[in-house]
Amino acid sequence: MNKNNYDLAVQLRHELHEHPEISNNEAWTKKHLIDFLKRHTKLKIVDKGRWFYAVYRAAQGKKNIAFRADFDAIPMDEYLVIPHGSKIQGVSHKCGHDGHAASLAGFALEVDMYGADNNVFFLFQHAEETGDGAKEASAFITENNIDEIYAYHNMSDVSFKSVSVKNGVCFCASKGIIINMEGIPSHASMPEKGRNPSFAIASIINSIPKFTSSDNNKGMVLCTVIQVAVGERAFGKNPGKGELLLTIRALYEEELDRLQRNIENLAKEEADKYGLKVAFEYLDVFPETYNHVESADKIRKAAKNAGYELIEMKEAIRSSEDFGYYTKITKGAIFIIGNGEDYPALHTNEYDFRDELIEVSADLFREIIQV
Repeated sequence: MNKNNYDLAVQLRHELHEHPEISNNEAWTKKHLIDFLKRHTKLKIVDKGRWFYAVYRAAQGKKNIAFRADFDAIPMDEYLVIPHGSKIQGVSHKCGHDGHAASLAGFALEVDMYGADNNVFFLFQHAEETGDGAKEASAFITENNIDEIYAYHNMSDVSFKSVSVKNGVCFCASKGIIINMEGIPSHASMPEKGRNPSFAIASIINSIPKFTSSDNNKGMVLCTVIQVAVGERAFGKNPGKGELLLTIRALYEEELDRLQRNIENLAKEEADKYGLKVAFEYLDVFPETYNHVESADKIRKAAKNAGYELIEMKEAIRSSEDFGYYTKITKGAIFIIGNGEDYPALHTNEYDFRDELIEVSADLFREIIQV
C-alpha cells in the first residue's frame, strides 16, 4: 500500500474514532468520509441519505465489483487512555467499524491512484449493529447491477493479519423479540381478582430448552433470556403487566423462523390460558450471512497471492452480520482479518482497532479485483 495513502487512512481512522455515532445517527461520520474522499480522490460520490457510495469507472470495465464498510459505533464508554480516544460520552468504536471505514477509504485512494480493470464501488453503510443498514442499503445492488460484493470484519482470537473464510453460512441469523403481556392488576391479598402474567412468562422461559434442543434442529439454535420485567417493588400489588425480552439465534434462517413461531404460539396459548393480551415486537433483525463458494475462493486466492496466512473457518460465527442482506441478491463473501490470538475481544473495554489491518485489507481488496 502506498505509504501516503496508508498514513491518510490511519489519520482518518483516528478522527472517526474520536467522533463515534450510534446506529442511524451517523451524520458527522458520513459527512467526514465524503469530505475525505472528495479531498483526496476524483471518485464519483453518490449520497443516499444515511449511507453513500463512491465509484471508480474503468475504461474497459467488465464487471461491477463492490466492497462494503460499516461506520456506526456502539453505546459504550471509552475505557482506554489513547490520543484518539472518543470525545462522545457513552459512545465508542469498540467493534472496529472506524477501522473498516478507514480501510475502505484507504483502498479507494489506492484504486484512484493506480486504477483498476473493472468498475469498483465503495459502499459506506450505516447501522450495522442493529441490522438496519444493509437492509436499507441493499437496494444498491440492483440499482448498480453489482456482480460481486465483498467485506471484512476484524476479529480477535485469530492470528494477527491472518485471513479466515468459510463457504456457506459464516454468521448466524438472529433477532430480538419483545413479548408484552397485559392482564389485570389487583391487591396482593386477592390474586384471584387479577390476571398476573408471571406464570405465562415463566412457562415460556421454561420451554426454551425444548425449542432449542439439538434433537429438534439440524443446526445450532439458541434463545437467550435478555430481560424479564413483571410488576414493581410493591408487596401489596399483584402485577397486571409483564415484558419478556429474548434474543433468538440460529445457523439457518428456516430454523430461526421455526423457533420464533414456536415461541409466539406458546405465548398465545399461555395468554389465552391466563386471560391475558399478548403482543410481539422485533428488533435487531439479522439474516444468515451466506458466502458464495466462487467469491470465497477469490478471497482464498487473494490471501495466497498477497502472502497472508489463510485459515479455513471451521464453524460459523455465532454473532450476526447484516452483510447477509447483500449476498441474498448477488454473489459475494465476507472474511475475517485477525487481530491476534491474545488481543482484547471486540466490545470490551481494552479493545481498539489495530491500524495495521488497514494495509492488510487494501492488499486483499486489490488482489480480489484482479483474480
